[in-house]
Amino acid sequence: MDTQVLVIGAGPAALCICAALAERGVQVMGLAPEDPRAPWPNTYGIWGPEVDELGLQALLEHRWSDTTSCFGGALVHHGIDYGLFDKRALQQHWLEPCQRHGVRWISGRVSAIEHGSHQSWVITENQERYEARLVIDASGHHTPFVDRPDEGAVAGQAAYGIVGRFSAPPVQQGQFVLMDYRTDHLTEAERRCGPPTFLYAMDLGAGVYFVEETSLALAPAVPYEVLRDRLQRRLALSSITTEQVIHEEFCLFPMNMPLPRLDQQTLAFGGSATLVHPASGYMVGSLLRRAPAFADAIAAGLADVSRESLPLAKTAWEALWPLEMQRKHALYRFGLEKLMRYPEAQLRQFFSTFFSLPRDQWYGFLTNTLSLPELIAAMVRLFLVAPGAVRWGLMQQQGRELSLMLRLIRP
Repeated sequence: MDTQVLVIGAGPAALCICAALAERGVQVMGLAPEDPRAPWPNTYGIWGPEVDELGLQALLEHRWSDTTSCFGGALVHHGIDYGLFDKRALQQHWLEPCQRHGVRWISGRVSAIEHGSHQSWVITENQERYEARLVIDASGHHTPFVDRPDEGAVAGQAAYGIVGRFSAPPVQQGQFVLMDYRTDHLTEAERRCGPPTFLYAMDLGAGVYFVEETSLALAPAVPYEVLRDRLQRRLALSSITTEQVIHEEFCLFPMNMPLPRLDQQTLAFGGSATLVHPASGYMVGSLLRRAPAFADAIAAGLADVSRESLPLAKTAWEALWPLEMQRKHALYRFGLEKLMRYPEAQLRQFFSTFFSLPRDQWYGFLTNTLSLPELIAAMVRLFLVAPGAVRWGLMQQQGRELSLMLRLIRP
């Protein structure tokens, strides 16, 4: 065979699992149209305690202690540090073990994957064939090679942002803003009927700021043109003009994708494995926490050379998506179904209530580090202390909520 494991992709998820497997003595080959050393276009954030627990503080380019949100009233001070990864350092963190353990990278675009009893073949558009015991698709949520059930429209989180210099600071110096839902820059009709969006912003130092207009999740997703226009109007309301655009950021990824079928021979990791958090849209922390168990299961299975690839893959799927994680994912999707129907005013009430929960609860909710009983307790507590309009929205059953709740019993 060409390799034991062939990983499709060259982004964060692909590099993360390649490094984890290589460190466990697995022979790995990467296949992607892009160079794994090419700079990544988007930014990646993480909560301070999350990166501290992983021992990876050195990979942060920026870290803020002044972390706030605004839901229409007074500023909410979160009291937890937030960090932004140094993208090059994070990339090198994964590339270094790949290089040290001899991971081979092939340039190509996949056109098909075929499976046998003890191996799989990846065929490129140039009709090159590569044979491996296992294939992991880490190319992103758009992949056609990972099978998942069709459960209707998939909601996307969309964002348009600018890293640049401005005529005045768009946020206070040294400040990170997670969510600013103020709507003074919108018309009354937009507030009442338009898609809710918020500002995500931070001071990057030396007179440089990052400002991004974001839609939490909608199907179809909010167009970039709408987000760009809202961001410009938000800045204009404070008489702020953009003096230099250093980088434009365009983000669009699914928030409520169904889990992949866990009985298929093609494995997945990252967005293609539905590791995007349905409540926050974050994924890098999840990659770092979940790669070790996934890689352990694959390495252990490969040690038995007589074992067929399909049962090996099923064991790996179970390590990536154990029952508790499947049930938690259904709960998160249940909550997102509710939030997507809230009008702007109700959504602000919800988040104001959410961040009034004990810090361990809202932080664990957003990082997916609560156990299933702890997650249920947090959701029950939010329901009990929420205003009547928020509770009524949580009680209404208008979409897929019932089927998602039933997955607590049978994922």
